[in-house]
Amino acid sequence: MKFGIFDHIERRDDVGQAQQFEERLQLMELADAGGIYSYHVAQHHHSPLCLAPNQLVLLAAAAQRTKQLRFGPLVLVLPLHHPIRLLEEICMVDELSQGRLDLGVGPGTGGGTELAMWGENPDNNYERFEETLEILRRGMQSEFLDFHGDVFHYSELWMELRPYQKPHPPLWWAGSARSAAERGANFIANGSVSQIATVTREYLEAWETAKANDGEFMYRPAQPLYGGTRRILICDSDEEARERALPAYDSYRSHFAKPAREGGEATKGAAGAFNEIVRNSQWFKEQKHEATPQARPNTVATMRLSGEEAIESEALLVGSPKTIKDYVERYVEESGANYFCASFQWGDLTHAEASKSLRLFTEHVMPAFTKA
Repeated sequence: MKFGIFDHIERRDDVGQAQQFEERLQLMELADAGGIYSYHVAQHHHSPLCLAPNQLVLLAAAAQRTKQLRFGPLVLVLPLHHPIRLLEEICMVDELSQGRLDLGVGPGTGGGTELAMWGENPDNNYERFEETLEILRRGMQSEFLDFHGDVFHYSELWMELRPYQKPHPPLWWAGSARSAAERGANFIANGSVSQIATVTREYLEAWETAKANDGEFMYRPAQPLYGGTRRILICDSDEEARERALPAYDSYRSHFAKPAREGGEATKGAAGAFNEIVRNSQWFKEQKHEATPQARPNTVATMRLSGEEAIESEALLVGSPKTIKDYVERYVEESGANYFCASFQWGDLTHAEASKSLRLFTEHVMPAFTKA
């Protein structure tokens, strides 16, 4: 069993952004010393949910502050990136870290609403995603890049930069087990232990089926990693952890709603540019919506679970080291997974609280399972 960290890097109001970045690098150093396998960071824009929308900048700094910890985006929203520039940045970070980059990729959520936020047609989202992913595969494995698609066209581009890992950094995927398997990617999902067990079976079955259709540039790791992710708070007692976790989870939920200027263009319903783009897109028409899009274009659905419901559904784990260890033991025995990914800093948890929680996890929970 390997253990990882998933992180949003949410905005905190008690300290400035520079301090938050420094403290997050310190948290990665602590994870490195504690034997965490990999650190995964999300991509969101214009949002208190994420202060690191360009994950590769943060990870380049992490490469200089850690020695063994792997790290990577989960995920790079490929339609939002220029494929050649992204290709070069990936190679740089993999070289800077001497082969510790884990490359999470995805099309983004909402059928291209992120593209629409930036004034582009969401109907092009999946086409841009598939072509960008193929360009990354080819570019990391070729001396000269040739690609001719419906969106991007490149002829004989000399690939001066190459990744440290050969043929390229391992891919990671979040969400769909089948999509992960078809793309040869390691896999992280949400859900209870029983739900993780179900998607693990789906993933392994799809993995075996998909191998027969692998193309020239497809790379599959010999032993993929697959498992679930949770938010965790470990304190000295169950009562202390629960008391602190509930308000922190309310803060986490609030970060999903992105700010919009009062009375600004984004709040004018169908008159807004975003609404016009989305409403006219084929994607939106296929959703069979009867109403116009939301008046706030850069607002995603908030987390519907309360803190209590999150604890009940195992999306949030809180307790003493023994309580969390008992849960992980059940996870190991029943899920069929070989990877466990946890978020230690979320909502308004401070750096000190997250650091203590992570330290208790690496010192009192992990050893029983990593040694085995």
